[in-house]
This record gives sequence, C-alpha cells and structure tokens, in this order.
Amino acid sequence: MNKTGYFTHPSCRQHEMGRGHPECPERLDAIEDRLLISGLDVALDRREAPAAPLADIELAHDRMFVASLRGLTDELRDEIDAGGPQHAQVDPDTALNVFTWDAALNAAGAAIAATDAVMAGELENAFCAVRPPGHHACRSQAMGFCFFNNVAVAAKYALQRHGLKRVAIVDFDVHHGNGTEDIVAGDPRILMVSFYQHPFYPHGGSKSNAGNLVNLPVPAYTKGPEVRELVEHGWIPRLEEHRPEMIFISAGFDAHREDDMGQMGLVEQDYAWITQRIKDVARRHARGRIVSCLEGGYNLSALGRSVEAHLRVLADV
Repeated sequence: MNKTGYFTHPSCRQHEMGRGHPECPERLDAIEDRLLISGLDVALDRREAPAAPLADIELAHDRMFVASLRGLTDELRDEIDAGGPQHAQVDPDTALNVFTWDAALNAAGAAIAATDAVMAGELENAFCAVRPPGHHACRSQAMGFCFFNNVAVAAKYALQRHGLKRVAIVDFDVHHGNGTEDIVAGDPRILMVSFYQHPFYPHGGSKSNAGNLVNLPVPAYTKGPEVRELVEHGWIPRLEEHRPEMIFISAGFDAHREDDMGQMGLVEQDYAWITQRIKDVARRHARGRIVSCLEGGYNLSALGRSVEAHLRVLADV
C-alpha cells in the first residue's frame, strides 16, 4: 500500500479567472511536471476527487452563500449563451467561470475523500492538488481566489462525521488564512496555527483573540531560520498540548523567496523541515494522519519544487 495519497480532478484545471491571473491552471501542471521529472509520481497513490456533498460544505459555510454561488454560475451560463462575458467577479481579484462551481466542489471533495481514506487507514496521509484554493473563503464570503474553504470543510467533517474530538489546522501560506479563522475561531476542538507576512493581504491579518488560534505575523523579508524558530517555539508546544487526532495543512508555497506574490524568503528545505515537524506531531498524537491541501504558490518553478519537497517528507522518500 502506498501510504501517501494524491487527490486531484480534471475540473480543477478548467476553472480560470482570466488571462494573466496568477492563480492559473498552469500551477497544477507545474506540480505534475515536477513529480514526473523527479520520479516521485510512482510513490503516490493517485485518486480522483469526488464532488463534495453540499451538506458537508455547509458544515463550514452558510447555506445561503453556497446557494448564491450556484445561482451566480447559472446566471453566468445564461449570459454566455446570450453572448455576454465569460467571467463573473465576486471580488476585485476573484472571478468565476462556468467550470468554477464544479472545480470548487471537487476541491472540497478531495479534502473530504482524503479525510475518509486516511481515517479508514487506507493511507497514512494525503495531498490534495486542487484549485480553487480555500483559506480566504469565509463562512459567507468568497474572496482572495477562494470559494469554499477546503481545509475548514475537511476539519469540520472529521469532527462531525468521524467523531474526532480534536483536530489541528496548520497554515504556512504567506497570506493570513482569514477565512479559516472566520470559520474556526472559538471552536476549542480545532487548533489553528499559522505564520503570515504582515502587514499584508488580507486586511491586516488576524482579527480574533480566540484561544484556539496561534496566528504569528512576521515582517517582509523574514527567512527560513526565523520561521523555524517560530514554528519550534510558537506552534509545536501548542500542538503538543492540543494532541490533535488529525492534522490538516493549508499548504501555500508563496512564502518562497522566488515568489513575488509575497516578500518572504523560504526555500524548499524550509518546507521540508516544517512538514517533518508537523509529521512528528501527527505520529505522536494522530497515528500519522495528515491531509494537506494546496493553497498559494505562484512562481511555477518554485511551486513545483516546494510541493516535491513537501511530498517527499509526507511519503518518506
């Protein structure tokens, strides 16, 4: 049995937000190319993501918000048939096309299916190579390239459907996971730990003082050694204290020094080190159970190399 799953779906390439948009289908191609070139592809258990049931998405999102996204998709389809625009804006940098709804369902469905497979013991851990990403999606608002909060949906699903008592969300994207915070703040079953560049998008970072959040802002140009220090002294003690029965990762790779979407200075070895520290906690408290979901990462070469580093640790190769 391959113990690291790799979940994706063709619809995740069909969602696009317009020419030149940094959150583009080529991001998934860059990851696939890197896995082939490195030979890592053969070490992964590849699975096609199903569509998430709406009832599971509504564990993290408001029902009216979900319905409004579906309605916007139907309206766009009618407009295109009448010769109208190909995209509908939901905020200044986030748009949907007619494939976005399905892609968002499959992205959340990947996280749910990965959770099921890991809980069943079929896989030790899993990576979801999906888009649209999720960690800016709030309970009732799409924003920041995100529609449904894949990681928050999966965390709530693990608690509600699998009966876990405690889970953790680890977010190492360069941007603050404001959507995840909005959904999980104040829920003592879910510990969220993150670092993020500050001041930066979105809206100046963490807005909550809830006790289940460890959100650590860092200035621009922060490099790997300082981040490792924060992880070791800021995250790990809280994770050990929480004793999560499963860990979910918002795996954004835009804090890489080559990624001009942010101004941090991480490299592949830093992502490998962070992944190893998370894995150590998971093995102590969660039987190794980890589900990781792609978030940011916009320099295609750096993204491919960083995902490879992350997956090598998850897969022990």
